[in-house]
Amino acid sequence: MSHPAAGHAKAGSPAPPRSNAVVAVLAFAGIVVSLMQTLVIPIVPELPRYLDASASNAAWAITATLLAAAVATPVVGRLGDMFGKRRMLLVSVVLLVSGSVVCALSDSLVPMIVGRTLQGLAAAVVPLGISIMRDVLPAERLAGSTALMSASLGVGGALGLPAAAFIADRYDWHTLFWISAALGVVALALLVLIVPESKVRTGGSFDLLGSLGLSAALVALLLAVSKGGDWGWTSGTTLGLFAAAVLIFLLWGRYELRTAQPLVDLRTTARRQVLFTNLASVALGFSMFAMSLVLPQVLQLPEQTGYGLGRSMLAVGLILAPQGLVMMAMSAVSAALTKAKGPKVTLMTGAVVVAAGYGLSLALMSEVWHIMLVACVIGGGVGFAYGAMPALIMGAVPASETAAANSLNTLMRSMGTSFASALAGVILAQLTTDFGGHALPSENGFKTVMAIGAGAALLALFFASFLPRRQTAGEPAEPAEALTEPAEISGARA
Repeated sequence: MSHPAAGHAKAGSPAPPRSNAVVAVLAFAGIVVSLMQTLVIPIVPELPRYLDASASNAAWAITATLLAAAVATPVVGRLGDMFGKRRMLLVSVVLLVSGSVVCALSDSLVPMIVGRTLQGLAAAVVPLGISIMRDVLPAERLAGSTALMSASLGVGGALGLPAAAFIADRYDWHTLFWISAALGVVALALLVLIVPESKVRTGGSFDLLGSLGLSAALVALLLAVSKGGDWGWTSGTTLGLFAAAVLIFLLWGRYELRTAQPLVDLRTTARRQVLFTNLASVALGFSMFAMSLVLPQVLQLPEQTGYGLGRSMLAVGLILAPQGLVMMAMSAVSAALTKAKGPKVTLMTGAVVVAAGYGLSLALMSEVWHIMLVACVIGGGVGFAYGAMPALIMGAVPASETAAANSLNTLMRSMGTSFASALAGVILAQLTTDFGGHALPSENGFKTVMAIGAGAALLALFFASFLPRRQTAGEPAEPAEALTEPAEISGARA
């Protein structure tokens, strides 16, 4: 196992002058990647017309990104540990730029799916960025910086929606992807110029069979979850994919336990701190996304329904944008609480705040300011919780496995959002009301989804309660390498 270079930043010493720049660039790269997720939301209803395809086929432009991100995140994380985190970060951003250009040049379905797949392959940027921070930043900067990086996914998503809606409303839809490509090029240039390569490497050989097995299992599971509503949850295709996912996961797990250099170290993953952090991540990913499925619809539905607020897509984006700013602000508060009380307390606090936000929504969803308040409370809780997760993961794994472990945690959050999308789709399709001869989701349907979101946050609180208590002075260190000796920021570049 590799170790950082000898010259370390001492605890309490001033941060190297380029630390702020490194954090800013990595967070910017995370925001650029998160914009990829919200980029197409304003044009989803029009994609069939733009691409001359049926609605079900056009939906593959969304599904392809989800599947590619699920496959790439753990694989690229492991490659980062082996061959260089900065190197794989640059590769990921190049894929994002390439995918954006392909989409910008697309006028039919197949090129669009190819481009969106390439964009999805860039999903590992955030866990790679967090891992680089562990290796190159002084210890006193680590908690706040990783909290900001972790929150960048939500921040970019919240701020990107109004911008994407504005652009789609006034310009040709291809402009969205040209802007995505331009932002990617800027991020790439900044990463090359400012971010150093980590010297922490695992070495060894890549677990190709393990990566193929995990990819196959994830594709089967997420394909069933994301398309089950279209195909029918009891259809042979959906049930067959679920069964295949379970079988492949079992075979993959057995293989990973027996191979010398696995893609995912399941023994490390089974450590209490890693296991319950990942379980809480699934629940919080579910909880965060439930809000994203409900609030925009309530804002856009006609006022004549009695519960819709009749706002445009651009207005929806502007109303929900403060959520992203709150999430960013709370990342700093999250880091301060983690430093004072430990990441377990921070995660549990975030889960409670998220649950409280969903509780508010059950009574306050009839005015625009109600929606903004609910979104900001939930966003603040998510900022707290997401900021604690990297600290919990990095406190339990060796530095040489940081990227793989953070990537797996990111994947767990994504799994939660996928499950939320599927379950909310089923509920809103069943609980409907008639409006002018059209079936629309009912107010009770929306409240049911929000109540389940609150339950998911409480489930995350339950999982977090099993995390080990915070270490005190004199106790033995975690089995992972300590976080107090990061490599200096002046480390060699790739």
